[in-house]
Amino acid sequence: MNKSKFLMMLGLCRKAGCMIIGTPMVTKFLPKAQIITVFYSCDASDNTKKKITDKCSFYGVCCKEIDIPSEELAHAVGKTGALSAIGITDGNFANELSRLNDFQG
Repeated sequence: MNKSKFLMMLGLCRKAGCMIIGTPMVTKFLPKAQIITVFYSCDASDNTKKKITDKCSFYGVCCKEIDIPSEELAHAVGKTGALSAIGITDGNFANELSRLNDFQG
């Protein structure tokens, strides 16, 4: 993954208002079909990972683990503390973030 570009794209996505932040909000908005892709941090708890992946699977939403710790993820989107999950509501941002996450180089 190209980490710096991924984090920069997350910041742009946040500023554009195309992001749902935090596990409770992500799970709340999944049934409303507003989230296209969910990314969760590599150090999220097993319970959080299971909750997110199960809900995403049920509602047919793409769900991906990212190799970024929760504190660094929070910092990238302008939050303090730890942040386990984010939901992307724009197709273009979701596609680009997925591409950057899958890129090995």
